[in-house]
Amino acid sequence: MKIFTLRNVLRTALWGGIAAAVLAVIGFIAVAVYVVRVTDDLPDYQQLAEYEPPIMSRVHAGDGLLIAEYAREHRVFVPIANIPQNVVHAFISAEDKNFYEHGGLDFRGIIRAGLSNISNVLQGRRLEGASTITQQVAKNFLLSSEQRLERKVQEMVLSRRIERAFTKDQILELYLNEIYLGNRAYGVAAAALNYFGRSLDELELHEIAYLAALPKGPANYHPERHHEAALERRNWVLSRMAENGYVTEAAAREAMARPLETVDRLSGATYTAAEYFVENVRREVFSLYGEDELYDGGLSIRTTLDTRMQLAARSALRGGLEAYDRRHGYRGALSTIELGDGWTERLAEVDIPRDLDEGWLQAVVLETTANAARIGLLNGEEGSIPMSALEWARENLPDGEIGPAVSRPSEVLTAGDVILVASIADQDGFSESQYGLRQVPAINGGIMAMDPHTGRVLAMVGGYSFQHSQFNRATQARRQPGSAFKPFVYASALENGYTPASLILDAPFIASGGADERFYMPSNYSERYYGMSTLRLGLELSRNVMTVRLAQEMGMAPIVDYGVRFGIYDDLEPVLAMALGAGETTLYRLVSAYAAMVNGGRRVEPTIIDRVQDRTGATIFAHEVLPCDTCDTVDWDRQTVLEPRFPETREEVIDPVTAYQVVHMLEGAVQSGTGTALRSLPWTLAGKTGTTNDFRDAWFMGFGPDLVVGVYVGFDTPYQLGAGEAGGRVAAPIARDFLEVALEGYPVAPFRVPPGVRLVPVNRVDGEPGVLGQSGVILEAFRPGTEPSRQTDEEESGLSFARSSVSDDPLAFLLAEEEDGDEDEEEDELGGLY
Repeated sequence: MKIFTLRNVLRTALWGGIAAAVLAVIGFIAVAVYVVRVTDDLPDYQQLAEYEPPIMSRVHAGDGLLIAEYAREHRVFVPIANIPQNVVHAFISAEDKNFYEHGGLDFRGIIRAGLSNISNVLQGRRLEGASTITQQVAKNFLLSSEQRLERKVQEMVLSRRIERAFTKDQILELYLNEIYLGNRAYGVAAAALNYFGRSLDELELHEIAYLAALPKGPANYHPERHHEAALERRNWVLSRMAENGYVTEAAAREAMARPLETVDRLSGATYTAAEYFVENVRREVFSLYGEDELYDGGLSIRTTLDTRMQLAARSALRGGLEAYDRRHGYRGALSTIELGDGWTERLAEVDIPRDLDEGWLQAVVLETTANAARIGLLNGEEGSIPMSALEWARENLPDGEIGPAVSRPSEVLTAGDVILVASIADQDGFSESQYGLRQVPAINGGIMAMDPHTGRVLAMVGGYSFQHSQFNRATQARRQPGSAFKPFVYASALENGYTPASLILDAPFIASGGADERFYMPSNYSERYYGMSTLRLGLELSRNVMTVRLAQEMGMAPIVDYGVRFGIYDDLEPVLAMALGAGETTLYRLVSAYAAMVNGGRRVEPTIIDRVQDRTGATIFAHEVLPCDTCDTVDWDRQTVLEPRFPETREEVIDPVTAYQVVHMLEGAVQSGTGTALRSLPWTLAGKTGTTNDFRDAWFMGFGPDLVVGVYVGFDTPYQLGAGEAGGRVAAPIARDFLEVALEGYPVAPFRVPPGVRLVPVNRVDGEPGVLGQSGVILEAFRPGTEPSRQTDEEESGLSFARSSVSDDPLAFLLAEEEDGDEDEEEDELGGLY
């Protein structure tokens, strides 16, 4: 019986073994068939050898500072040879400690993860993975991220193939440059920049460990939202590095004790100041190379921007707009909230304008007294606005007018008003708890500075705030330049037989009107007339009537020609009003036109890009490539000094002598005319104001021998700035504040005098020859042979009196003739243009 039973057991075991073997074979065959089926159309892993990842394009200022990045995936590709060993060791310790030992699959890790996942399933926790770095490369480059058995099998097969085709360093290079690490960063180099503002080789050990902590889930270890979890994970990476022998225990402990501090990259004043500029760069590069190359091509774009000047330009423009805004009263509270318990929470919920000046705070009015308004700040602290800091806040009325003077705070503020304030503790007589009322200007404008010799745009700000409005008022706003166009009228006169000492009658003037008006009768800003005056005086003091009479005398044809030749207009209607700047143009064009005057008559096109390089470093665009006959000299005796000689390729739009004569007269506008806002600066400067009809636009064009700056101020929907708000008051101070900073370090040098200019002492008022030292006598610039002589006979004097062909009523002249005008008067309005 026992023998029978044992025999049956052995027989059963034998058949069971056979069956198990058969099933195992069948299972193996089934698995093999499944693997073959799911891997039949695997991606070609050999393409990894030719992999060119999307790389962000980077924009640098002319002084080398990074000012912008354009990317779909923020990535900076770094070869494995340039990646610090600590970075490699940190990621290996965190992600795949056996990386250099396995062949693509870590079977010990797979078994360990499988056992752990049994517990994870029972406890409802996320399953652990056992992917090696090679598997992650296969998934990230060649497969999707979906969690399916089929995809996992494909990943494992690809990993084995990748290990056979590539070295470990090649695989690691792909991984470290591709992995997503949060904060818009793909790859370790971009992550180092985005989290810490430094390159990989500048990172410290604790910062490297934090980057290595991120692949498992960047969102879970955000340095601010999940600070404790981020620290814990970072310290775990450090402990693994010590355990694996990559760092000492002491070094790991020291790194664990360091705080986790990240930076907000591409933020701060330098970057916000450049926003209008870099948007223009983005548009230009997009038009040259297209979207894919811009956002994925890894372009290196070197621009013309001078960051110091850009900061000065933004500060000056904002300061000028705010100064004008305060002159025209207070427009009211941002909102109103209920006071009582919880007012700080309700204050925090109020939307306030973005991109406020540094130091501006939101506050709520708690109560008003006879002498002050008590306010509450967002942090719960209280302060006050004294009556003296509210005197500017008169009622804002239409057409630039303001209401009556403020006598008590309750006329301006009411309890519950949400307002903007700034500390005035730095002003004499005020305490730490006292504040001034602030508001974001409703008016806007633009400023642009350029090198007149090369066309390089050194600064450009297109509005009060890019975050408020992306419309660029320096390049896109088409407005009437007003009197800022007059220098080109006078230049055309100088080219047509007139001299700076030629006399033009400044007296009432009537001409036939156009289709919309029967008569055209311009007027001077002062509403006074000054009789016979020199061209210089007419330009210095921006006399409207003289300018129109001059245009009538010589005809509009040369003025139209100059307006188009200088690039101010594409075409210009030949009517007298256009001589006073009634055509529309942009600040961008007008700055370029003034640059041609400054540089001796050569037209220059503004440029914002110096050079563009592709991802390999090859230059694919250069703004200016000049031929140089002496640069590649073959026969050189190694002793003779060879200087590079570049041919002049710029178009001459005006004779250099004429250009200098206009510049010389505009020097007078700064010294004794409408541009005296610049007179306090120590440099040699010239300039011209511009104001349009009804004070709707204010301009100022200022320049020195090597820098041109233009300022435009106005409402986006044309609206009166208010009586007296001319270019000399609104725009010129902005240019002055900019130049005071921008020209720091520039030499105090005169404008360059070209050959063919003769400087002769004459009286600036009547053009008669004089002696230096006499009242009103200056050195005037003439072409040889055109300077006035000391003879009194008009025919022999060489003076052109430019008699007008329209009414020269002697009686009107005598009645209007008064003493010479105040040299500091504001410029003429574009009067009579309707």
